[in-house]
Amino acid sequence: MRKIIFTTLFILSGVGAFAQDALFGTGAAKKQHSGFILNGNVSGDMPMFDMAKRFGLDYRLGASITYKTTSNWLFGIKYDFLLGNKIKEDSFMNNVKDKYSGDFNGKVFQALNINGQRVGVPVYERGFLMGVQAGKIVPIKKGEKDNGLMFLTTVGFIQHRINIFNRDGDVEQIQGDYVKGYDRLTNGWFAEQYAGYTYFAKNGLLNFNFGLDLVWAFTQGQRAYLFDVGHADDKKRNDVLFGIRAGWMIPIFKRKSEDISFE
Repeated sequence: MRKIIFTTLFILSGVGAFAQDALFGTGAAKKQHSGFILNGNVSGDMPMFDMAKRFGLDYRLGASITYKTTSNWLFGIKYDFLLGNKIKEDSFMNNVKDKYSGDFNGKVFQALNINGQRVGVPVYERGFLMGVQAGKIVPIKKGEKDNGLMFLTTVGFIQHRINIFNRDGDVEQIQGDYVKGYDRLTNGWFAEQYAGYTYFAKNGLLNFNFGLDLVWAFTQGQRAYLFDVGHADDKKRNDVLFGIRAGWMIPIFKRKSEDISFE
């Protein structure tokens, strides 16, 4: 596993060097800077351990605010939305699903509404992560001290649930607060490790990062009773996400004159 990670980081650094020199031709910033970095990112994740028993592949959309020192240390905060559309939970909605409508496909189940009509009810994975970050950029090219391999550790709070989209509100068993007996609300603490390549262009427009991301969360179910399985949902869980992350950055760096500007 360690060899795979180091090999991947070597490839990432090589791709980054090609992007800045051959593809974009903008040149990297030569001076070492300090200041704030606004970052928007997207991740594609493969769930593992207990997370894989409940959800399929998912993705995250997020933002962070980070402060970079002149020695390349990073400190900041982040918030990610957790999104997915594949539910794999065993026995999910067994007492609500219409048994004559076929098997639950993980995206839509069939139920009878208050008028006795068979309707489709979509279900989704929804959640969020928020936390504090610290890390460092390690330069790999002489004279480009702002650019290189970035290692970033985040600790914080994670929450996820199954969003049952009863659009017309006409399925009686999942109206109002009844839906809480099915949604598997889960939360707890997580640690996240990101390793990748980061690049700041001299013209201030081409600023990006991409790499590998691992989230390990220690969570617990938060519902006192689940109607479809007939017991409480208070089991402790290991929820793991492993994936690829890419981000676009807006640096607000200080000039020597101490004026703050977009560089």
